[in-house]
This record gives sequence, C-alpha cells and structure tokens, in this order.
Amino acid sequence: MPTRMPPSPSPPDTTPTAASHQGLSATEARRRLAADGPNMLPGSAPKSTWAIVRDVLTEPMFLMLLAAGGIYLALGDRTEAIFLLSCVLFVIGITLVQERKTQRALESLRDLSAPRALVIRDGQEQRIDGKSVVRGDLLVLREGDRIAADAQLLDGQLEVDESLLTGEAVPVAKLPTTQDAQAPASVGAPAASAGPPQARPAPLGGSAAHEVASVGAMSSMLFASTVVTRGVGVAQVQATATHTAVGRIGADLAATTEPPSALQEGSRTLVRRLGAAALVLASAQVLLGWWWNGRPLLESLLSGIALAMAILPEEIPVILTVFLAMGAWRISRQKVLTRRITAVEALGAITVLAVDKTGTLTLNRMAVAELATAQAHFTSEGADALPEAFHPLAEFAMLATPADPFDPMEKAIQLFGHQWLAGTEHVHDGREPAFEYPLSSDILAMTRVFASSDGAPSSDQWLLATKGAPEAVADLCHLDAAQQRAILQQVEAMAERGLRVLGVARARWRGAPAAPGADPIWPQSQHDFDFEFLGLVALADPPRAEVPAALAECRRAGVRVIMMTGDHPATAHAIAQQVGLSERPDILTGAQMQAMDDAALTARLRHVDLCARLKPQHKLRLVQLLRASGEVVAMTGDGVNDAPALKAADVGIAMGERGTDVAREAAALVLLDDSFASIVAAIRQGRRIDDNIRKATRFVFAVHIPIIGLTLVPTLLHWPALLLPVHIVLLELLIDPACSIVFEAEAEDPGLMDRAPRPVADSPFGARQLLFSVLQGLGMAAVLLAGQAWLTAQGWSAAQGRSVVFGTLVMGVMLLIFANRDLSRPAWYGVTDRNPWLWRMVVAMVLLLVAMLGLPWLRSLMGLALPGMGGLAAGAALLALSLAWLELLRTVNRRWPRPRAAPRPA
Repeated sequence: MPTRMPPSPSPPDTTPTAASHQGLSATEARRRLAADGPNMLPGSAPKSTWAIVRDVLTEPMFLMLLAAGGIYLALGDRTEAIFLLSCVLFVIGITLVQERKTQRALESLRDLSAPRALVIRDGQEQRIDGKSVVRGDLLVLREGDRIAADAQLLDGQLEVDESLLTGEAVPVAKLPTTQDAQAPASVGAPAASAGPPQARPAPLGGSAAHEVASVGAMSSMLFASTVVTRGVGVAQVQATATHTAVGRIGADLAATTEPPSALQEGSRTLVRRLGAAALVLASAQVLLGWWWNGRPLLESLLSGIALAMAILPEEIPVILTVFLAMGAWRISRQKVLTRRITAVEALGAITVLAVDKTGTLTLNRMAVAELATAQAHFTSEGADALPEAFHPLAEFAMLATPADPFDPMEKAIQLFGHQWLAGTEHVHDGREPAFEYPLSSDILAMTRVFASSDGAPSSDQWLLATKGAPEAVADLCHLDAAQQRAILQQVEAMAERGLRVLGVARARWRGAPAAPGADPIWPQSQHDFDFEFLGLVALADPPRAEVPAALAECRRAGVRVIMMTGDHPATAHAIAQQVGLSERPDILTGAQMQAMDDAALTARLRHVDLCARLKPQHKLRLVQLLRASGEVVAMTGDGVNDAPALKAADVGIAMGERGTDVAREAAALVLLDDSFASIVAAIRQGRRIDDNIRKATRFVFAVHIPIIGLTLVPTLLHWPALLLPVHIVLLELLIDPACSIVFEAEAEDPGLMDRAPRPVADSPFGARQLLFSVLQGLGMAAVLLAGQAWLTAQGWSAAQGRSVVFGTLVMGVMLLIFANRDLSRPAWYGVTDRNPWLWRMVVAMVLLLVAMLGLPWLRSLMGLALPGMGGLAAGAALLALSLAWLELLRTVNRRWPRPRAAPRPA
C-alpha cells in the first residue's frame, strides 16, 4: 500500500529530521548520567569472588579433599592433614585465576556487543553506547535500529516492530505529536511535568499489563528494545533503564543467559556418569581394603577417596568453559564478535559458507559509473561535464531517491547528481514528496510523487519519479517487446562488467481531490500511471582486495562458498569471476527456486555456487535445504528480513558496519569490519579451538587411567598403597594448568586449512577419541604396575618403589602432554614448537620432583625415599617403555578410518 510522507525539508547531506535540533550538551549529558545511572536493565553480573569460592566449596573434588584431611586428623597425622587442607587453598586460587581469565574475556566481548545509539549532542550526531543514553537525549532513528530507551517522536515518520511488548507482529506506525497534552518539553530538556524518573513509581501487575496493551495506541511514543522497521526520525528520550516500559514489565526481559553448548552439555553428562562410577568403585575399594586386605577402616576410606579423586575428570567442564570463552576473545581480535559462545564450537565444522556480495565480497562503496539512454552512453571516468542529454536521467534518479539516504546506492546517486548537476535547475534540494509508493515484492521499484510546481501544491498536476530493477521499471512504462528487449540487452552488457543497474522513469499525473483543499485519491498501484523510460544508471562496487586469497583458502579447507545475493545474475557472475569464487557458469535465481520442489532444488544446489535475485525467504529456504543435506552452514546477512535465515544457519554472521540491530541480534557472530577475510580468519580460529579442545580432552582421559590403575590394583593384589590422596592432589595441580593453559595456548596446525571440515558427529567425547585416550592410559598403567612388581621382586622397599613409580608418573604427565599435542608426528618432534607455557610446565614438574625427593620433610610427608642411581635408571626405563607404547598407538591411530558426516534434519 502507498504511504503518506509528511514534509520535512532538509539539506542533502544531513539527516532530514535532525537538522534543526541541538540536543543536550555534553556537560548536561554527563550530569544526567551521574544522577540517573547507566541505561541498563539488571542483567547477568560477573561472578563475585565469594560466589566463585562457594562454587569451589561445593565441588566433589573439594569435598573429597576435606574428607581426606579429616581422616588424617582422626589418624593423628596432622602434617598430611595440614598439607591437604593447604592444597585446598591452592585449588581455590587456581580456580579464581581461571574464572577471572574467563570473565575478562566475556566482559570484553560484552562491551563490544553492547547496543549503540545515534544521538544529537551539541548539535552534532554522534554514536554512543546505549548505556550512556540519558533523559532528554535526541535519538536519530533509521530502519533496523533497536531503540535504546523510551522516547517520544519529535520529527519524521517511523514504523516500529513492538512484538516484544505486545505480541503483535505487524509494525506500528509512529507520527510526531504536534498538539498533545503529553508532548515533551523543549528539545534538550526533560518533560516539565514528568520529573526525574526515580520519582515515578513503577507500575506492577495489572497496571503493567494495561500499559503493554495500550502501547500500540500511543502513536508518538517509542519504547526501548523495539525495532524500527521503516523510516527516519528524531525522538526525545523520556525514560531509561528500569523506568522504561520493558523495565517496568520485568527487568528479567533484559537478563540474557548464555545456554550451554552441545559440548558443554555432553561433557557434563559424561562427568556425572563418571562421578556415579567413581562413587560405586570407591565404595568397593573401601570394602575390599577393609574386608579383603584387613586394613583399618580409616585407611580404607583414604584409599577409596583417592580412587574417587582419580576417576573424576573434573577438568573437562573447566576445559570447555575456558577454551570457548578464550576462543571467542581470540576471534574478536580477528574483527569478529562472538555474540553466542556456542557458535565457537560450530566454526570448526563449517562446510558451506553462504555470503552476500555487497559489502562482504565487495567494498560496499557504491559510485555511479555509467549512464545509458536508448541513444547515448556516458562514463564518469575521465569526463569533464555531463552532457545535456543525460540531465533528465540524473535529475529523476535524484528525485526518486531520499535526500539523505541510508542505502549505499542511493547515497551514490545523490552524490553523483550534486557533483554533475551543480548550478543547474535539475537539483531540487529541500523538495519533499507528497506521496510515496515503496518497493514491494510485487513491484521491484519505488515511486515518489511531487507537486508539479517546485513545492507549491497543485490540485490536479503531479510529477512522479521512479527507480528500481530495470525490468520492473520497463514494465511500468508499458513498453513493447522490442523496446524491453533492447533495454535488457543494455542491462546484460553492463551487468557482465560487474555493474549494478537501475532503471529510471518519470510521469505526470492529473488527479482530482476527493474534496476541495484535500489531497487526491491516489491510485492503488504504480501500474496505473503512464511512465516514460529515461534510461539506466549503473553503479560499481569493486571487490575487496583480500577476497581472492581468502576464497582460495576456503577451497583448500574444503569449505564451499555460495553467493546469495539480490543482485542481477550477470552482476553476481561478474563479481564471482573477478574474485575467483567459482568457475561454474550456472546461476540459480529466486524465480527458478519458486518453480522447484525441495528435492529438485537440493539436487540443483550441488552444481550451483551463484544464487541471484534472491528474496529473504529464498535465503531461508536455501539454508534449510543445505542443512537438511548434512551441511554445516554459515551465512551472512545485514537486513531485518535476513534474521530468520541467520537464525536457521548453524552460524549466522551479521554485518557490524552496515547491518541492522535485528540482524546482529539474530546472528551468532558479528563482523566488525564486514570483510569476507574476517570470516575465513574466524573459521581458522574455530578449527584451532576445536583441535585444542580435542588435545586437552585426550590428555585428561589418558592421564586419569594410570592414576586409577595405581590406586585400584594394589588393593586387589594386596600391595601397599602406591597413591594416596596427597599424591593425587599434587597430580591434579599439574593436570589443571596443563589443560586450561598449556593446551589452550597451542598454536594452530600448519595444515589447519588444508584439510576437510570435521564431521558434525565427531565429538571429542566420541567412542573413538575416548578409546584412544583409555588405551594410552592403560599402556602407561601396565608399564608402571609391571615396574612396581619388578621392583618389589628385587627387594626394594615400598617407599623406594613408590618414589620410582610416582616420579615416573609425574614425568609421564609431561610425556602425555607432548604425545597429545600432535598425533601426526612423534612426541619428541614437538620439543622445539613454540608454546609460551610448555617449558614453564616442564620446569614446574622438574622442580616438583626435586622438592619432593630433596626436601626431607616433604619426602617423609609423601611416603617417598631417595631412589638412588638404580631408581633413576629404572624410572628412565619405565618412561622409555611408556613412550614406545604411545608411539605404537599413534601409528595405529593414523591408519584407522575417520568417521564421516551423516545427513541431519533441518
């Protein structure tokens, strides 16, 4: 339906409704911010130190340490009890450091993703954080903006999606109130009768419900968190933070909780199951030690606690939390903001990257490159003046374009007209339309209607300016088949050179008013006018310089890139050739899609990389079909209507520079520089994060198996205990930083982008991965237990045997780190690799061993004895056997077929 556009004259290069406003001063804005507080609803505040400590105190591992310490006290061994309880403080310290590191990463991401607002202060437009908006601020609002606070529209016309408040999906029209008892005070000051927000009680219950129900009826009021779907306007802020409609209905609307990722859910399930197994086996260990071996009950309890501590892989949740949060922070350094941490794990599995052309593959800096009429052709490059024959074409292209447009093509048209028509009668700055027919899915053209005599309304004469898709404009002009064919040939020739082409037409219309002094009754359709085709305007948007190399990297990585654009097929093909996106000539159009069923379209997609003339619903359908065929899809988008497709994709990627707030909220990632190369960099980082999670997971399960074996088997064989709770605590103090620091800092594999994406079903907790880890640990456990049996047979004391076995196990932790860093080569090849934490970990382990064996009190506490040269030789032999086992497993694992991806439902 046509839309009435009220007049609001303005200069050509400023926001139409903002020109006459000054807004608050910076000083007054700071004063109000200090008085009222930031414009934020209560949300998820960072964990306090006490909350972190409380979480540690309720961890099973901590409770087991307390139990072990209490038993040592009951046995009268105060030294071991104090040592264990002091280790508790150390564990709390490590946890605090890890939690703070994760929080700092998340807070930096939260700051980047905070909503922003365009305000007028000191007469200048400026972009600020949404939390810095104050009462009395003037908001400049455009299509796609999320409104930062409750405000009253002063100028312009908007349509706003208020479904968040009302549940109604239909946008609500907003008009400025000129004579209203609730009109705001003078611009730049708060409403006189309102008083400070803090003085107004927040309505509850029925009042809030009534307020929501009446939202749509308040035609000049705008509400925080609603979205502008159309138009441009200026509004004055009336309330912020908890005093907004959203805040009064419930502050919980603003509190967003990050749901756990599939990996995190899987890890928690696995840990719970292992925890139950640990409880059962530890109970059996206590009974066996007490009944089978005749040990005192308290000593048997210590042995059971040690076994439970050995079985429970509490590092797994820590790994995923730290790795995903730190991964999101690392990705942000590649100009990609992670809005949902769950997207980080999907990056490593992406198989299809669906990208828009404009602004992603190209610079999104449109400029008019050519004009064409039926008789002549004009190229701006090298020209000194615009020939007279092209003046009407340029004039009506400008009239068909808003004076201060948001769209890059419309900006280019206005810039071109002001440059080439300056000083002529063809420039009509300040002339506003009386009526407008917007672009629609039925007619891909827009028409603006003007009074015929330079702004003076005429009762029967109107001037129309139209621009849009050339075929749509030609159809409006009712041209014969030969004329339309000639125009389309011109369009094809321009599009083949990578130009985006618009048709321009004009018309005059004589309409009688419905009543004296009233506007005429406008026709329902643009087809009801007799248009004259003026010519074609061709615009160029050159490709980004970094795109060809990034596309080549995608091909090496097995990531298929599909262009999904609304542009003309020939334009899409020209850009694709320039950047090297695809050599396949086939192009799929939106019209062709509509004629295909899902099966036919899925089959066609296997052979097509370019999709043109697409509407948002076409993109959504393509994404759903690609996912249904087993692909992991990442998709870029920038508009309000792209939101469904962005949500449907495995990884939705919104444009940060030109994207709307709605697109950014629907997406999992936001490109801060709108560059395709940044997407490829994020995929690279996602693969690195996935690799490192797998390395850490392999290590954790592998290192726990020998600890379990050295705790459980001595009880079954009537041996003295090899590992006590104090030994396991020290091992945990080595394992934790190895997981969350050493493996997280691992550099990417040099061949990271030369291999196919990992299958979706290939989880770090899959049977293959866990079996490999268990076999690593079982081999080491067998070697260490065999070594203990040999030492016992040679007459070594229990303390000497424990020294050799425990010392070998400590160095075996380091051996497992090296072995699991890269399964494609022997463990010793990684000695020279760069990892800032690796050799610090080696030094820490060596110092720990030296301290345990060199300090008499610590040696006595740990139940160890000096091993001598024979013990060192035995330890070296056991370590060599362990290394041989790990290398044998690595060789077998490389020859084991990898799992393949399976199709999944949309």
